[in-house]
Amino acid sequence: MNNNWQRLTLRIAAIYNLLWGAWVVLFPNHFFELVGMDPPLHSMIWQGMGMVIGVYGFGYWWASQDPLTHWPIVAVGFLGKIFGPLGFVMNYAWGNVPFGFFYTLITNDFIWWIPFFLILKKAFISGKMKMV
Repeated sequence: MNNNWQRLTLRIAAIYNLLWGAWVVLFPNHFFELVGMDPPLHSMIWQGMGMVIGVYGFGYWWASQDPLTHWPIVAVGFLGKIFGPLGFVMNYAWGNVPFGFFYTLITNDFIWWIPFFLILKKAFISGKMKMV
């Protein structure tokens, strides 16, 4: 079974998440400066988000060793990549967040939808996806 693309995808996701998380933790206002938004009043909350995203990087790296066996890590990431944009749409519609925040969704969420879905589909078809 050739799952090299799955391993590569998860390793790229791991590196991306580690770098993005470090960027947000170390330079919490930089994103907001880039998109012309006011920085958050309490940058610690944004830095906490960066920490969570960075930790996902470790999970993706570990999952890359055997993507079908470690499908739950991929599933948790996939759910976050679905619910994050939904939260943005709701908050944008309510006027709680400016459109500039949309740019985080492109690289943090949208580009991972198809490959993560395909990994989960393969895990399901292979019989590895079992709910315990």
